[in-house]
Amino acid sequence: MKNPTFRMAAKIKILLMFSVSSTILFFLSVITDQLNVYKQRSCSCEKCLSEDKMFQFHHVSHSVKPFLTAKSELSEEDYAWWKHIQRERGNYSTYKAAVKELFEIFPAEPDYEKPSSDRCRTCSVVGNSANLLKSHYGPLIDSQDIVIRINYGKVKGYEEDVGSKTTHRVMYPESASRLDNTTHLVLFAFKIKDLQWLKKAFLTGFFGRSSSLPLLFSSSSQQHSSYTPPSDHAHVVWLKKKGYYPSTGFMTLILALHMCDEVHVFGFGADSDGNWSHYFEVLRNKKLKTGNHPGQQEFAVLEELANQKTIKFYRGY
Repeated sequence: MKNPTFRMAAKIKILLMFSVSSTILFFLSVITDQLNVYKQRSCSCEKCLSEDKMFQFHHVSHSVKPFLTAKSELSEEDYAWWKHIQRERGNYSTYKAAVKELFEIFPAEPDYEKPSSDRCRTCSVVGNSANLLKSHYGPLIDSQDIVIRINYGKVKGYEEDVGSKTTHRVMYPESASRLDNTTHLVLFAFKIKDLQWLKKAFLTGFFGRSSSLPLLFSSSSQQHSSYTPPSDHAHVVWLKKKGYYPSTGFMTLILALHMCDEVHVFGFGADSDGNWSHYFEVLRNKKLKTGNHPGQQEFAVLEELANQKTIKFYRGY
């Protein structure tokens, strides 16, 4: 018969083994949970936009597609809103015919990187505000994966403040400029003629008086063209129907929230007189303010996004 001391020692060993096993299982469980969380994340950034509460509130509750595709279905409601922007006279059938013709020569799906748990897609959205002058933001802007510039935003001669890299250029026909074969064209169409213009610009190099310079497409530019669908999402959901319609800059910001995991915003905001002045030209209309756009409301949304750490906002010099 085993003595009490032996039995006590055996019990202690069993308890110790049970304790060690429990501890190992606990840590394995924690590590597994952390790995599962990592696998479920949509990106490898410190914070992904898809995990952001404010963005989720605006984005998930509405079926929003950032780009027009050959399979896009535009609602009559969205088309009615789009028509009034520049008094489009064409009917819904005319619009659908223009889109169909466009996708006969351009890819059916846009060329942009999709979310991935092992990637952090960082973006610079570069507005045209005069507050970029003397900001020295150039290197920071260029350090992001995607650099989106808007309309006439110039680079040459302003590299120190605005950078030199451009991966995407947002424009509409009246603000068109030359593009090289490394830059993606993102067309914001405000009327059916804008869609028709893009087709003719690609086929002939220039169309009408829409631009002071020819819009040049390289052999690979066909793969580098994207088009945002007509939608009142930014106006209704983000701006609460303030103003006539959103600015190109604000719509570019909303587009970036769908394209990127981490968004850095530069060159937004009015000057000390409340005017939207540009860093590359002298403002002649001192009573411009923010034109037809709800500038104050747009800036308020921008600040809210920054305060919620949804975006990183650089206010300039």
